[in-house]
Amino acid sequence: MQTDTSSFGEQLSHMVVEPPGPISRQLAERLARVESPAASAISRGEIPVFWDRSLGANIQDVDGNTYVDMTGGFFVTAAGHSNPRITAAIAHQSEKLMHSMGCINPNLPRVELAEKLAEISPGELSVSYLANTGGEAVDMALKTARLYTGKNTVIACQGGFHGKTLASLSVTSKNYFREPWQPLLTGAVHVPYAACYRCPFGKEYPTCHLLCADYVEFVLNSPSSGVADVAAIILEPVQGLGGVVIPPPEYLQRVEQICQAKDILLVVDEIITGFGRTGRMFGVEHSGIQPDIMVLGKGIASGFPISAAITTSEIASCWGAEQHTSTFLGHPVGCAAALAGIAEIEENGLVTRSAESGQWLLAALKNLQSRHPLIGEVRGQGLMAAVELVTDRASKKPATQAAGVVVQECLKRGLMATLRGGEYSNCLRLAPSFTITQAQLEFAIQVLDQALAVAAEQELVNA
Repeated sequence: MQTDTSSFGEQLSHMVVEPPGPISRQLAERLARVESPAASAISRGEIPVFWDRSLGANIQDVDGNTYVDMTGGFFVTAAGHSNPRITAAIAHQSEKLMHSMGCINPNLPRVELAEKLAEISPGELSVSYLANTGGEAVDMALKTARLYTGKNTVIACQGGFHGKTLASLSVTSKNYFREPWQPLLTGAVHVPYAACYRCPFGKEYPTCHLLCADYVEFVLNSPSSGVADVAAIILEPVQGLGGVVIPPPEYLQRVEQICQAKDILLVVDEIITGFGRTGRMFGVEHSGIQPDIMVLGKGIASGFPISAAITTSEIASCWGAEQHTSTFLGHPVGCAAALAGIAEIEENGLVTRSAESGQWLLAALKNLQSRHPLIGEVRGQGLMAAVELVTDRASKKPATQAAGVVVQECLKRGLMATLRGGEYSNCLRLAPSFTITQAQLEFAIQVLDQALAVAAEQELVNA
């Protein structure tokens, strides 16, 4: 293979040692002694690759290996890793004003970001609460729904993920995260999502006639469902942690109609799907629904921690002054980073680029599916895709072990594709930066092809 002469950010892989290298291993030992086991998989015996620097769609680890990143830092780097415009905005704002006191002394970037979110958000969404993490923003959305409606129950979806704070965890469904803390906040009920590949009702779309939406209506109408006093329904337009599960557009439309008929607020979690990830600025644009509250994060600043919950002026008016404050809310550096991130997305056509690159990626993944029986289904919307691995396409038995092999084989070859997900951790989730080059995408497909072949051989040996 010829040496890649592209500039860092647009390079293919360059491997110095097999990952995780010796420096990553040393750092893992040091970190394990001083950091809570809750923060990583090190306590499980897994040695992570420690990142050293990044740019565009490239990551370099502490051992000098260069990777093509297909994770986007967990759906985050919409405008690319360490985007120069965003880092410059962070540096400039840090030099000018690093911090201003939450509710007492706001700042100009906070005003400008709230105005920008009002400008680009769908429908009548115009009043923001600016926080630091997705979980915080979800908490704000849930509190707003309860306060505005005077009701307490929130319906969420199985397979959904909304965070790990106690409030956001109450509407997250994964038992591994929830079980140690039961009972969580009362009033959260989970219903099936429109997960067509693994339909919980055993139906096929479209002949199912959206039984999953009918079930939501049944739960609300039945006098013996045990579900009453419903303030909101919260869902993701595409389930991210759940394995890039894409519902039919009619499902979201039906849920919206149900909410409107029952005077229930519709809260849409766009933390993963927002800011172009699905090939539209927001995931709800694919179905045309109008949320009452929308939760934002991740791609808003392509790496700097900032989030938001945005709603209508009418709903926002239920709050009293200083009723939900935080020292770092509307942080000036975060707001400056978000403004630069949104400008980069808008001015460089990155939403369109996400859509176009995503179409190419989905077609390439389906081509792999035609040649690799391990692939049960390929799903994608914009630069957000999943490859679900199964041991048998008829039974759809999850190939969890094979997914782990694919991740490691990709890593050896310089492809960062470490986002396993789905109910059984058998889905390879791909979410590269929108700035990823065509050559880098082609490299990713080539490496996935090789990794799938290795995993298939191992499956045969272990059968």
